[in-house]
Amino acid sequence: FLDFIARPDTFSLGVCNGSQLMAMIGWIGQPVTADISPDILLEHNLSERFECRWSTVKIEKSNSIMLHGMENSVLGVWIAHGEGRFSFKNDAVYRNLIKSNCVSMRYVDDAGNPTEIYPMNPNGSIDGLAAVCSKNGRHLAMMPHPERCDQMYLWPYKPMGWEIYQKSPWERMFQNAYNWCTDISNAVYY
Repeated sequence: FLDFIARPDTFSLGVCNGSQLMAMIGWIGQPVTADISPDILLEHNLSERFECRWSTVKIEKSNSIMLHGMENSVLGVWIAHGEGRFSFKNDAVYRNLIKSNCVSMRYVDDAGNPTEIYPMNPNGSIDGLAAVCSKNGRHLAMMPHPERCDQMYLWPYKPMGWEIYQKSPWERMFQNAYNWCTDISNAVYY
């Protein structure tokens, strides 16, 4: 893991359990060592239930290479988790994520505003936090499942007027990763 993350030509996407792993090994937040424990954890949903349904998120302006050019998009996405609530060793950790442009995605209400209110926020994360990236933008940890709705036929609901679209907006996330891999010299987006 240490060799992989140290290389400048690697990236990773941690969805759901992968997000939990990225937090535990320090790929988001502070690097973990023998003396330093993770400063970001994913805890049980405040609902005390496994939440599996369609939700809405807003993509924030962040360092994430995978979400480049998607800032301010409000999109539907599948969720499926029982332990998806981002929590932090202390308040400074969360403030540092914001300051470092590492907050990548938030659960939002019907007006597109970040929310902690259930059921729009399925787990109770602070300010609707749904995804975090590393400071260099190459490692993205998220609880929603965009890979489950990367084609429009996988969407249970589409906004009015979207009938004309044949491709899901989530496809851009994976196209961004491909573009970064094929043109690493131009991959610095932040």
